[in-house]
Amino acid sequence: MRMMKNNKVKVITVTGGKGGVGKTNVTLNLAASLAAQGKRVLVLDADLGLANVDVLLGLRVTKNLSHVLSGECTLDEVIIDAPQGMKIIPATSGTKSMVELTPAEHVGLIRAFSELQTPIDVLLVDTAAGISDMVLSFARAAQDIVVVVCDEPTSITDAYALIKLLNTQYGVFHFKIVANMVRSLREGQELFSKLTRVTDRFLDTALELVACIPFDNNVRQSVRKQKLVVESFPKSPSSLAFRALSSKAITWPVPNQPGGHLEFFIEKLLDNTAAKREKISE
Repeated sequence: MRMMKNNKVKVITVTGGKGGVGKTNVTLNLAASLAAQGKRVLVLDADLGLANVDVLLGLRVTKNLSHVLSGECTLDEVIIDAPQGMKIIPATSGTKSMVELTPAEHVGLIRAFSELQTPIDVLLVDTAAGISDMVLSFARAAQDIVVVVCDEPTSITDAYALIKLLNTQYGVFHFKIVANMVRSLREGQELFSKLTRVTDRFLDTALELVACIPFDNNVRQSVRKQKLVVESFPKSPSSLAFRALSSKAITWPVPNQPGGHLEFFIEKLLDNTAAKREKISE
């Protein structure tokens, strides 16, 4: 019997379309905040060719996802312990073959999580920038998609392009928005309004503003130290915002059955659904 057969896993993909919006920082600080609330958190660095999660945390990596795909080891064997009690699945950097995975290889990697033995409550997926097939695969495999945007025209444009593709090609309807590096709550709300004005006009989507992360010089200082801001400056404005986001994320429901898309832990979801039916029929 698998260790996680009866454990529902919440899967959150953090993406953004444009690079430089602070997506990885959002992922890691959210992960650390969830771990601080007692959740078993695993972060997947899904920027398969330009990995940086391990670098941001100052971790030494000996095996990564390329070794899993080559059959040299299992997913469990590449997991490493990270600060604040979370765990990391590192990717590789500067490897062209990892960027050029086929759609079938994306599916194989996502389905491999159904065999994961390490017990976890939350999987956070930090995608690459852009709107590649790889980004789309990881996004549609999650239960919740968090789109990180900042107050730049290109960020809004690229976020819209990503949302449009997921909506029109894969039927994804719900998106959670994080306004990052904003000068005030009002600026974050205005940024969200700019995005929703376009999506409401052209797409059939539901967007939810789940966090406004303030611009905080402490974040830059933490990055230089290869630490997280929630660890180095726990009372800073951004740390408080990340903790509020984690409290909100804990309440996001985990579905009792697959939603019709390619999904992480698909077998576990099916196992849970079958078990529930058996219990009802008894």
